[in-house]
Formats: sequence, C-alpha cells, structure tokens
Amino acid sequence: MKLQLKDPWKKIGNTRLIRISKNLYGKLETENPTGSIKDRPVQYIVRQSLERDEITKKTTLVEASSGNTGISLSAIGASLGLPVKIVMPSNMSPERKKMMKLFGAEIIDAPPSDFRGAIQIRNHLVESNDNYWSPMQFENNLNIECHYNETSQELLRQLKTLGETRNFDAFISGAGTGGTIMGFKKRFKEDGLKTQACLVVPDEYLDTHGIQGIGDGEDFLVSRNQIDRVEKVRTQDAIKRARHFAKKFGVLVGISSGANLCAAERLVDTGLVRNFAVVILCDRGERYLSSI
Repeated sequence: MKLQLKDPWKKIGNTRLIRISKNLYGKLETENPTGSIKDRPVQYIVRQSLERDEITKKTTLVEASSGNTGISLSAIGASLGLPVKIVMPSNMSPERKKMMKLFGAEIIDAPPSDFRGAIQIRNHLVESNDNYWSPMQFENNLNIECHYNETSQELLRQLKTLGETRNFDAFISGAGTGGTIMGFKKRFKEDGLKTQACLVVPDEYLDTHGIQGIGDGEDFLVSRNQIDRVEKVRTQDAIKRARHFAKKFGVLVGISSGANLCAAERLVDTGLVRNFAVVILCDRGERYLSSI
C-alpha cells in the first residue's frame, strides 16, 4: 500500500498575517506544525515524491540542514514511520538537534559552519544506497515552486481579505536555500506587482555570524540579479530585535526573524516603504534558547 501523509501534514499553511506597525505586516510562520516555514517545502516535495512512489516503506529520508528543514523532515519522517538522517554542521544550536532526535532522527555531524561539506556527505549517502531519498533542498526548484504556488498566493489572498488595496511596497526575507524569496519574487513578477524583494543577509562572515538559518555561505537557489535590495544585519541586532518582539507581542521568534524585522523596520524608518511591507517571521525561538 502506498504511503500517505497523515494529519497535520496533509495540509500546511494558513498561517496568520499580523500587524506589527502601521506600515508593516508579519507572516507568522511559527504556526506551522514544527514551528517554521520549512514545513511548507518539505511537505510539498515529500507529497509529490509519495505520489510518484519515489518514497516507499523501505525509504530512509536524508538531508543536509542547518536546522529547520532537518526538524521538518524528521517530523514528517516520524509520521510516515520512516528513518531519517540529518547532516548538519556541528556548531548549530543544541535545541534543534534535540528536536530532531526526539522525532527519532539520526544526526550526522559535519565540520563547524561547513554547509558545503554537509551537502557532500548527504550526496554520498544518497548515492551509496538506493533506498535513501533526499528533498535536495539547496538545489531543488520545487522549493521555489512551493512558495510560488502556495505561500505567496496565500499571502496575497490574506492582504485582499484585509482590504489592503494599496501598493505592496516590499517583501523582506532572509535566505537559507532561497526558495522563499525566489518563489515570492516570481509570483510578484507574474502578477504585475511592483513589490521589491528584499534579501536579508548577515553583516558578518559565515564562521562568525550567529544568525543560524540564513547566510549559509552560498546563495544556492537565490538569483541575485532578480533581487531588488540587499539589507545587512548584525547578529546582536537580530537577537535584540527577537527579544523585543517576544516582550511586545508575546511571540518568541528566532534570530533570523529578528534579522528580518531589523531590515524591514529600517526600510520603513527611512521612508523606502510608503504604503506597507510584509516580513517573514520564519520560525519559533525555542530552538535558539542557548543563543538568545
């Protein structure tokens, strides 16, 4: 019998759009099953692979991850009753590793901050065993397609429901793989929107910044020539903003969400957002407690 997704993995999304200020909305991706936006592409890719019988009862799920995709894949693997192996740099937060292990996943350490090395280990594992399958998040255009077909459409419907008929000035997001920002940019272009896609990046080098989940050394799926603006944010500013958001809104978000908020509010404060912008609040903060 073909494996099938179980609740709550049958349908992902419908996360709230919250008002942060007069000119800024936040997409609250903390409301996904494991608390991050990565639940969306993982479910999207796994769903299609199940339909094509690429994933069977004999399959082991494998991925390289800095954390959130690994958590999502570990959880969906648990719901399918399949073993999961996650390759990740050894200096990623212990909370995220504990979450994966609680779902039953095996963690394989790569050298600190070595995402390219983690990807190479993943590739070797998949190539060495016919029963190993990977969503290949860093290379898979289905990652972009997920956000183009589903997440961006969901956001535009929400804005319409809220009566937001003003120009949508900017969309702000960091990039781990780049699937989110590229999917949204493709949707804006196709719909004839003038919305600027603003990419958030760490203002430190890979081995020194602490904004886990973005700025992983390469652009991967991001095409910089399609990005309208790049905003740099320092780690300590991102942490400070995440703490402030928790105290003001009662929602604990992660460091990359703090970075996105810093960049978004900078755009608003400098007058570059005349109407409104939307910022991605990409994950919950419990997985970074040792860092923030």
